[in-house]
Amino acid sequence: MRTRKLALIPPLVLLAAGCGPAASGGSGSGGAVEIVVPYAAGGGTDQTARQLATAAEKTCGFNTVVSNKEGAGGAIGFQAAADADPDGSTLGIVTAEVAMLAHRGVTDVTPDDMDGVLQYNFDPAALTVDAGSDYDSVHDVIEAADRGAGATIGTSGAGSIWEAAAKGLAAEEGVEMTYAPFEGAAPAITAVLGGQVDATTVSGAEVRAQVESGELNSLAVMGEERLSFLPDTPTLREEGIDWISGTWRGVAVPEGTPQETVAELETCFNEAARSEAFTSFMEKGGFGVRYRGAEEFDSFMDAEYEHFGQTMGGAGNE
Repeated sequence: MRTRKLALIPPLVLLAAGCGPAASGGSGSGGAVEIVVPYAAGGGTDQTARQLATAAEKTCGFNTVVSNKEGAGGAIGFQAAADADPDGSTLGIVTAEVAMLAHRGVTDVTPDDMDGVLQYNFDPAALTVDAGSDYDSVHDVIEAADRGAGATIGTSGAGSIWEAAAKGLAAEEGVEMTYAPFEGAAPAITAVLGGQVDATTVSGAEVRAQVESGELNSLAVMGEERLSFLPDTPTLREEGIDWISGTWRGVAVPEGTPQETVAELETCFNEAARSEAFTSFMEKGGFGVRYRGAEEFDSFMDAEYEHFGQTMGGAGNE
């Protein structure tokens, strides 16, 4: 387990004094704090990041700029955040993939390259198809894969947690599926709607709007219980399949950021994540809320890295 580095010099910013990290002048962000999102605009990670950034502007007292730096299943964004100056001027949104991709040789970035600030979310995967498809249950998809008649799954990227969710389901049922990686959940969902792929395994929250509009149909949730906003969608366990998989999201800074700066960011982002505006957004969007503070989040990311090193594609741990 890693230990935090003590600051050798005073932090460049003191949030409590009303001077946000923008005072240190993040590069390319016009003095505002840059928040790096490792996936495309429109997906669940992007949506929650932008809402959290808006809430943080009020609780932290600085302006924010959200930058989507997608590619390589999240690796490009993780690398950009890890390589930023460790002064609080650049934050990164981290997901389960930061604990996975290095094990697959996609990147050298691991949780050791980031210091956790706050975890704010956990969401299970959901197997979702176009509402007009011939698939009415998860077993229909499994049977199609078993006879080689389809089952192409759109994911949020090669080596992503949503790909791991699909591969785990296939392995559990002993079938072969085809995986089509996209740069985030939003384009994967679009591919299902456009008939480019048969299904996707992104979170239920990310497909909620299309399910409620009747465009998509979620066949099963890969969590321990049904989602409140998808009450008619069974869990895999209810369907006789023992597989659970999901993602988590949080805020992190480059490793080596002064401890005092991390503590100040933890305080104001914790307040932002618990604000009425943000919690209301999460509830309405169907995003699961799960809080972990800086130290606990660090330990959790380390445990996830070890876990994925052993399983190479197993489910995330809530």
